[in-house]
Order: sequence, then structure tokens, then C-alpha cells
Amino acid sequence: MREVSAGGVVYKYENGKLLIQMIQDRFGIMTLAKGKMEHGEIIEQTALREIEEETGMKGIIKEADPLMVVNYQYDSPQLGIVDKEVHYFLIEAKEGVLQAQVEEISGVEWLTPEEAWHKQIHNGYDNNNDVLQRALLKLGYEVQENE
Repeated sequence: MREVSAGGVVYKYENGKLLIQMIQDRFGIMTLAKGKMEHGEIIEQTALREIEEETGMKGIIKEADPLMVVNYQYDSPQLGIVDKEVHYFLIEAKEGVLQAQVEEISGVEWLTPEEAWHKQIHNGYDNNNDVLQRALLKLGYEVQENE
């Protein structure tokens, strides 16, 4: 079985400071908002819809191409082995009230680039390291793998 999802690295500027949005999933892991593509959607629509549903924020995709496409497998009790493909975009938050979709995630917050990277490295999924690092570079912040 194949499953396609989309989401993104969501950012905003507040009082001239860059902030990065991260969520805490239901397993307590820090990650990026994402979700499954619905019938009839294009991948960009999925990314924007899922971010709004999970975090309350509406945004715009800043670049036509995804930051990265991550592929992995997981074992679903109902479906067996699932080949997962996740398209991550760089998304600027434009409006909304930050609020976690409690049915899906445990929390959502705005973090400085340094805080976001620290949480990703110490309490995030390894396959998101490159996604966040690439987004931060595009936003003018260089981070090291071991920070």
C-alpha cells in the first residue's frame, strides 16, 4: 500500500524575529504538521489544509517545489506495510490563531530557529532533520547536525 501526505515548515516574523512552528504529536515527539492527501486534492492543497486543521494557521507556500520529499515505511495493524511519501513545503503563516487539533496532536508552538533545531535534534524524528535544516538555510539560518 502507498500513502501520500504533505505538510511543511511553517514560519512567521514577529517583531522582526523569525519563528518556526513545531507540533508535538500524540507520541510526544516534536515534528512538523502534515497529513494524508484526500481524493481530488493536489499536494499543495493537502499541505495547506493539514497545517490549518492541525495548527489553526493559514499560510502560503513560498516556493513551487517542495523543500524535500521523505519516503519511509511503517507497519499498520489494519493495512500491513505502508510505503509513505511526505512532501514538505516552506510555508509562511499569514493568519489564524495557533491552536492544536487535540484529536491529532498534543501541542503546537512557535519557536526561535535555535529552539526549533534543538527540539528537532533531541526529540524529533530523524527523517525530519534534513527538512528542517534545509528550511532554516532558506530562511537565512545555518545549523549544525550536532547542535
